[in-house]
Amino acid sequence: MPDGPLIVQSDRTVLLEVAHPQAEDARHDLAVFAELERAPEHVHTYRITRLGLWNARAAGHTAEDMLATLDRYSRFPVPQSVVVDLTETVGRYGRLVIERADDGALTLTAKDTAVLGEITRARKIAALLFEKRGDSTYVVQAWARGQLKQELLKLGWPAEDLAGYTPGTPHEIALADNGWHLRPYQDQAVDNFSAHGSGVVVLPCGAGKTLVGLGAMAAGKTTTLILVTNTVSARQWRAEILKRTTLTEDEVGEYSGQVKQVRPVTIATYQILTARRKGEYAHLALLDALDWGLVIYDEVHLLPAPVFKLTAELQARRRLGLTATLVREDGREGDVFSLIGPKRFDAPWKEIEAQGFISPASCYEVRIDLPEQERLEYAASADDERYRLAATAPAKLRVVRDLVAKHEGERILVIGQYLDQIDELADALHAPKLTGSTPVDERERLFEAFRSGELKVLVVSKVANFSVDLPEATVAIQVSGSFGSRQEEAQRLGRLLRPKESGLPANFYTLVARDTVDQDFAQNRQRFLAEQGYSYTILDAETLEAA
Repeated sequence: MPDGPLIVQSDRTVLLEVAHPQAEDARHDLAVFAELERAPEHVHTYRITRLGLWNARAAGHTAEDMLATLDRYSRFPVPQSVVVDLTETVGRYGRLVIERADDGALTLTAKDTAVLGEITRARKIAALLFEKRGDSTYVVQAWARGQLKQELLKLGWPAEDLAGYTPGTPHEIALADNGWHLRPYQDQAVDNFSAHGSGVVVLPCGAGKTLVGLGAMAAGKTTTLILVTNTVSARQWRAEILKRTTLTEDEVGEYSGQVKQVRPVTIATYQILTARRKGEYAHLALLDALDWGLVIYDEVHLLPAPVFKLTAELQARRRLGLTATLVREDGREGDVFSLIGPKRFDAPWKEIEAQGFISPASCYEVRIDLPEQERLEYAASADDERYRLAATAPAKLRVVRDLVAKHEGERILVIGQYLDQIDELADALHAPKLTGSTPVDERERLFEAFRSGELKVLVVSKVANFSVDLPEATVAIQVSGSFGSRQEEAQRLGRLLRPKESGLPANFYTLVARDTVDQDFAQNRQRFLAEQGYSYTILDAETLEAA
């Protein structure tokens, strides 16, 4: 019996011995279909979930591939119940197929009539079907393609959508021949997406998700609507499009709070799409302003809930989701799977790092003791006040100063959650601050000064978490965060992963008040990065040396 790093348990949890010589290889292969739940020092716990298995199957991995991974690395025989359960769960994907009949009708066909009988007894699904054709096919209400996929997933029968897509209005788009080209993994991501027409590409921050979007546009050659998190991101997308494709300024529009341009390629913010006036979505017409052949969702893990509802009605259009992590803190990963599409490509962070396309990074958790008076105040506080007290502890200010001094001359992001804390940090460091209330033009000016090296230290709120290109940042100091948000931790480390002209390594510090909920939340935030192979060194704030 091989002495592998994994122990597979009958409840579908998998234990990984971190110190084992094969641990990194096992982590890499296991992450294809299992999600990390806990990551303490010595043994990490993964869980094999239905959605994880279906995403893996949609990305081209078979049940045999996944079982081979478990067999290869498992210390003991894989429980027979896990073998059966995994095989049957993976086998559920594609037993129901949504297609387009010869007469143009949308149909749902079952490869197993018993499955068809089961789902048609569900009232919410029956309401979406209106005519039976033969023993195994129903005609679906023309408007119900997205809603049907959502309801089927909830029943545990994910449908494979082969109904095709509207071509949209053709528009010539090509990648510019000016000395750049897609990297091999970006090419593969574009090919995988184009073969299916909908789905999600998962790549680390700094690995060029935007370029995958441009590749998909060049492959599709059609009018394109790009949805992004904010106006700064919209302008960065526009700059990349003009630099790296044959599109001209007249062909690329911005649709945001400030500008309302509809052009063959239009970049809109999620905020504008979800803005309401008198209870109605004021800019819904944008979705039908042109015959879009492709809709790109940047940072799909942040898709606001109303956009899911709108996306349910866009199922005839090709849809590409781009993200560094499929983790959603609201638990709506199933809606991403149903409405945007399943995972089509996923490159582990450490794999891209090994190829030299993102910078290596060291992660540190700096533990800080609260003074006696603050500990007493913390102990006497209500549960909902404790995190803020711990996260904004004044003792963190001295540690930030020490870390900034330690990395003097490097470009440093200091990141906070609370506005009063951000004000204090900016004053103490004599550094400019950037928050949600900072005007877009001022944000762009500060980011540009940071990129050029004119500005070495920038204090930012969570507005800098997403879609902000700061390639020369080498240090991030996270003073406080959004409770236990795993995707936020991934995004913040991601600010540092773009390759550096300076050649300096990246250092990511999280400041944590010891023996408080701040420490508990930090452990949860670190789960996703631990899954990607990053480990945190614990430092003591008094010495900034390993505790």
